[in-house]
Amino acid sequence: MFFEMLVAVGGYRVFKAIKQRSRSRPRSAHRAKRSSDDIGAAGEALAQAKLRTTLEWLCGDNFYLHEGTLLIEHAPGTAFPTAEIDHLAITPFGVFVFETKNWSGRIAPSNRPDTLTRTAPNGKAEDRRSPIEQNRSKIRFLREQLPAMWPVAGAGLFVSPGVILHPELPTDLLALDDLPHWLRSKRAERTGTSTVDVAKAREAVLMYADASTEGFMAHKVRTKRGYR
Repeated sequence: MFFEMLVAVGGYRVFKAIKQRSRSRPRSAHRAKRSSDDIGAAGEALAQAKLRTTLEWLCGDNFYLHEGTLLIEHAPGTAFPTAEIDHLAITPFGVFVFETKNWSGRIAPSNRPDTLTRTAPNGKAEDRRSPIEQNRSKIRFLREQLPAMWPVAGAGLFVSPGVILHPELPTDLLALDDLPHWLRSKRAERTGTSTVDVAKAREAVLMYADASTEGFMAHKVRTKRGYR
């Protein structure tokens, strides 16, 4: 009887271990999927919230903040006709394009042009494309479409609380907590000059927007091919 009890207990423990292992596999896969797919989206949500509170502080209700990513057709007829804007903000003192990065670790200038060196918490260093470079063609396109008196500028916004920015980086690369001061400085630069008509600027920019699911899917496919 005692031997039978040992067999039963041993069998139950084996069954429980197999069951727990089978459950852990999809959970691990789910965690990996979240890690690759959702970190960027989480960072963009943080940036969007910070932008909204900052713009309300500076502009009251006289601003436009696009809800979510904006896809614009900036180069029709080319291999890459569309560009993705993480955040578009239109204010009386300028039109702003933000590229959001949810990178942790140290971010420093790179020896390679148009890139930054990111050193992870484990010490591994790699070069990544600079948000300023990513914004370049988008800003140029908007400047070409809008009146010259309406300034268009961009910034790279690093939202991770674990990021450390090197002091030699361009001032248009900023941490999330730097955003209010950066926008406040942009407003101060425009004191005494003509203001942007927020409603007209919004209408002008959205003329080139593609809000369709098909458009976003096609853009993602082209982007993946471009990085191969």
